[in-house]
Amino acid sequence: MSGSGATPLANVSCVAMRGRGVLITGDPGSGKSSLTLALLDRGGTLVGDDGVDLAIEGGRVVAHPPEHTAGLIEIRNVGLLEVPVTSAPVAIVIHLAHDAERLPLGAGEASLLGIGVPQVDLYPDSPVLALRAEAALEIHGLG
Repeated sequence: MSGSGATPLANVSCVAMRGRGVLITGDPGSGKSSLTLALLDRGGTLVGDDGVDLAIEGGRVVAHPPEHTAGLIEIRNVGLLEVPVTSAPVAIVIHLAHDAERLPLGAGEASLLGIGVPQVDLYPDSPVLALRAEAALEIHGLG
């Protein structure tokens, strides 16, 4: 659905896990593409790496692959890899931050196109980051 009606969002990645979008945000170099690769390895499907197109559909925010980079993911120090893509309703925002709380009281909220979506901040330097992201999706993500 790239093009009219879609709002481009740069410097984010998104993976569909069992039909639910995990939108990954963070500073440049924080590990967004690495988490994306790990989620792909765990059975996810790429929506977009380093950018997605967002649209409101049926009252939900849906992430679509951006036309100019659809199906491409950067593997640092290796190059670009071509993978299948899909669109997905955004169920959760995972924000990679070195100052993430160790034991938060619950999910925060991100506003995407004026719609609230649960947000969980995760410490990026974890060998089990993909597991934490999946747990956050299951515990806090929209259905």
